[in-house]
Amino acid sequence: MSISANDPTRKTWLQVPENSDFPIQNIPFGVFLTRDDIITIGTRIGDTAIDLGALHQLGYFEGIPLTDDIFLQDTLNDFISDGKKTWRLVRNRIAEVFDANNDKLRDNEEHRQVVLFGLDEIEMQLPVQVGDYTDFYSSKEHATNVGTMFRDPENALLPNWLHIPVGYHGRSSSIIPSGIPIHRPQGQTKPKDADEPVFGPSQRVDFELEMAFITTDANHLGEPIPIDEAEDYIFGLVLFNDWSARDIQTWEYVPLGPFLAKNFASSISPWIVTLDALEPFRVESPKPEKKLLPYLQSTGKKSFDINLEVFIQPENGEETRVSKSNFKYMYWNMSQQLAHHTVNGCPVISGDMMGSGTISGPTPDSYGSMLELSWKGEKPVKLKDGSERKFIEDNDTVIMRGYCQNGYRIGFGEVSTKLLPVFEPKKK
Repeated sequence: MSISANDPTRKTWLQVPENSDFPIQNIPFGVFLTRDDIITIGTRIGDTAIDLGALHQLGYFEGIPLTDDIFLQDTLNDFISDGKKTWRLVRNRIAEVFDANNDKLRDNEEHRQVVLFGLDEIEMQLPVQVGDYTDFYSSKEHATNVGTMFRDPENALLPNWLHIPVGYHGRSSSIIPSGIPIHRPQGQTKPKDADEPVFGPSQRVDFELEMAFITTDANHLGEPIPIDEAEDYIFGLVLFNDWSARDIQTWEYVPLGPFLAKNFASSISPWIVTLDALEPFRVESPKPEKKLLPYLQSTGKKSFDINLEVFIQPENGEETRVSKSNFKYMYWNMSQQLAHHTVNGCPVISGDMMGSGTISGPTPDSYGSMLELSWKGEKPVKLKDGSERKFIEDNDTVIMRGYCQNGYRIGFGEVSTKLLPVFEPKKK
């Protein structure tokens, strides 16, 4: 089935600002609360949010096999479960409805009143109920930087790194949408010259520039997903800030890996951009440096040219860009990650989220964490107001943005999160 929604010549009758992340060729999916306090599944074109539940009830998806309530839910999980054929049919139909030459909805004011919303009339929600969340460690540059800091350049990568997409299972309950503030975490740390650990607020709160992909129901227990079929089970991607407490992590991660340092919060952008929308921006993945086992050997263009930026904004201050990277730098691609995740028969279901791991590029300005940008705090990063950052300070807001550009722009919007001071219980 062709992806007619991607037609680069298509125009829309809706107003779309120049360089918008959301032209009619994007058509992402999300969940929002409307001005009438109704939660619905929707999409976005330009600065207009579109209520797909209302659009469906008014008959605009006639001929597509959808249940009556498929868009009248508070998550996208059931829609994602319907599979790629349905996603593609729905995206193509939305593109037709909002095409500049289609007057059916354009000239029906009554319908437009219940279908269309300004962005100031909605409140974005978490788009999926995340059953399980896995975080990979798939940027060679990032892994090399971290290994160099904590071991030595000659042994920066551990022996398994070039053979498998390393990952760990994270905590889904603390995944939050953009705009929700978080508190500075507390935990055990071990000061450099101390014999025993101490308890208190993390002094090294960090962001991690990542992307995450959302899966559909993919396999049964015991059934691996072949690498050449993996993309059939990937619905789309979001920007992902996987917050970290570096000092807590240093003390706790041996022998079983991250725990409290990583489970206090992970922030995502609220609009899921489909793999179909990203199709025109495919690029080759980096070539393997070691011969891979057959189940990890992928062919074709399996990565995507997605420009990524990170900004830090002090309270009441101006934002400063501190990193500019790209998703194409990832050594292990999504197909390899999903094939490896399931090769032992681990089942994957609708709404599962897979984080890419920190995305760092080859140059210091493209590193994807403060740990690298400030090199363990030894080289503070200067902001526009003259202040410096080794790590994220209280009341700083971290903003991540991402987009593809090739004739037209497909973007993700942003994920923005403010770090508040340590949580203080209310006095009784």
